[in-house]
Amino acid sequence: MNDKKTLKKGFVFKSYEAPYQSPFEKLFEIFKELITHTSGDFDEAIDWLRELDVEYKLSTPDYTIDDFIEDLKKKGYIKEEIDPDGKGGTAITAKTERAIRQQALNHIFGKIKRSGQGNHKSKSSGAGDEHTGDFRNYQFGDALDKVSMTESLKNAQISHGIGDFTLSEDDLVVEETLHKSQMSTVLMIDISHSMILYGEDRITPAKKVAMALAELITTRYPKDTLDILLFGNDAWQIEIKDLPYLKVGPYHTNTVAGLQLAMDLLRRKRNTNKQIFMITDGKPSCLRLPDGEYYKNSMGLDAHIVNKCYAMAQQARRLHIPITTFMIAKDAYLMQFVREFTYANQGKAFYTGIKGLGEMIFEDYETNRKKRIRGS
Repeated sequence: MNDKKTLKKGFVFKSYEAPYQSPFEKLFEIFKELITHTSGDFDEAIDWLRELDVEYKLSTPDYTIDDFIEDLKKKGYIKEEIDPDGKGGTAITAKTERAIRQQALNHIFGKIKRSGQGNHKSKSSGAGDEHTGDFRNYQFGDALDKVSMTESLKNAQISHGIGDFTLSEDDLVVEETLHKSQMSTVLMIDISHSMILYGEDRITPAKKVAMALAELITTRYPKDTLDILLFGNDAWQIEIKDLPYLKVGPYHTNTVAGLQLAMDLLRRKRNTNKQIFMITDGKPSCLRLPDGEYYKNSMGLDAHIVNKCYAMAQQARRLHIPITTFMIAKDAYLMQFVREFTYANQGKAFYTGIKGLGEMIFEDYETNRKKRIRGS
């Protein structure tokens, strides 16, 4: 009789057990979300955290909110600052800004499929450093480091056998590689007052998308460039580090100014692959006139303002810059404007709420780079 235990293969089902998190890690996850909603205001975020603690018992007698704040200081996530008026205050550090961007990336683009080297691939093969898995015969002038020794030795063994093993030039094969190129993207974010009207916070999802896209590009596609600009009555560029502090202002919507700045930024890029993403929830309602005065009209669609937008869309088309509009509104007349704007540019438009905005932008970013990247 065989006393040895029989090994059985199969599945074992058990209740889900969440990965262990220290008290600091649990509170830090919540804190990063709160600091995003408060636009970097540490004191307000901590006030919210204390209120949540009262309701949901987030802390324990052994690890209080005050202990958490002390750990934030020790770990370099917050620092003491002196305001210009001489008053002291607590502010988040660059380390926290990076952590917030990483969290936004995980939340919004969490389903990203891992892939190779993480750079744009062209459809044509040639001199490059991204392997394709395809082979061709060695040609005079090919770099020796491109020769696939495994495949070449296999060819030699098949051709000459083991007994009289020789490796000739005819046995050598080279693995095809793909060109890598860059994509330059400008992300335009509408910060007009309507982004917080009607009882809906639209600016925070837009801000999270921007942070996630910034983190995605800097970590996964470091050869790409991302410029971020805001547009209200005017348009101006911001740095990635400014994103957590982004707020809506008492502005109208100067879409033309945003597009002008976006195209100016892209003109400076040397690579040929360029695109504009625009997140907006309202109609264009403002122009800056040559004399510096503002022309504003929030009542319906003003023909003068709208025609300027169409002209900018056509100009971008001539520069081979597609514009993808993410419209966080579904009013029929606004959708019609976006359709005509998109037609003038030959770009794309998505009519969406704030839910799913990040996934849409990621999918479009990936699709555009696959379609538009070409070997140099």
